[in-house]
Amino acid sequence: MAMKMDDADFKRLTSFMLTKYGINLTQKRTLIEGRLSNTIIQRGFKDFKGFLDMIFADKSGTEMINLLNKLTTNHTFFLREQEHYDFMRDVAFPHLEKTKKDYKVSIWSAACSSGEEPYTNVMAMLEYFGSKPVKWNIEVQATDISMRAMTKAKEAIYHKDSMKNLPDTWKRKYFTPQENDCFKVSPDVTRRVTFRTFNLMDPIPFKAYPYDIIFCRNVMIYFEHDTKIAVVKRLYDVLAPGGYLFIGHAESITRDATQYQFIKPAIYRKPLPGEIK
Repeated sequence: MAMKMDDADFKRLTSFMLTKYGINLTQKRTLIEGRLSNTIIQRGFKDFKGFLDMIFADKSGTEMINLLNKLTTNHTFFLREQEHYDFMRDVAFPHLEKTKKDYKVSIWSAACSSGEEPYTNVMAMLEYFGSKPVKWNIEVQATDISMRAMTKAKEAIYHKDSMKNLPDTWKRKYFTPQENDCFKVSPDVTRRVTFRTFNLMDPIPFKAYPYDIIFCRNVMIYFEHDTKIAVVKRLYDVLAPGGYLFIGHAESITRDATQYQFIKPAIYRKPLPGEIK
């Protein structure tokens, strides 16, 4: 049975998460209790108060990031939300092929978790642009707030279960078998991805933008409305005109609050200069 959290500790934690990370957990009391109870017991604490005191006293921030991971981590896998990759192959990539004069394609995979998404993005680009007569420069910037996720992503070793959606040709071309039914992503893929930790609440410091495509999927479900609008506006500022933003299918963007063109559920576009939204 999950440990119970008193009102003071619940408010203390949810207020901090909202202020620092824009994450709204005020309706997630049962989730918090369920995900943290075993950890609290294993760490030798008798209640939430002592555990949270330890979290907030940790000046390194490591304990807070570990806590954040437990409260917001989603299950992820390769080629998640197939419709996005079909759209890139059929619409976004042909558009870039026609309009990019520098033969460079840049994608930002925000909230990339353990790396399956950015590596899928590289594979999708290699499948499309790799067959072209002109050599294309393919780059993916991948960020997440979790240092643990970054470590896992850089390791680039995954169990076969996370690869079940991939075509067999991709598995043979882009992975090397390892022990215990695991596979390692090939260097031709990993060398094209740059990983770094980043909090989406912070100003965007990267120099690689404007990005042609941005993935920010299944993270804004935790954000309150104003925070979500602020984040998508910052993403808009670093997205190239005519570029695409992909969000999770369980998420949406208030159309009147942004300048994006709605293309279809979970896909938005930044208009070209002079285009009507």
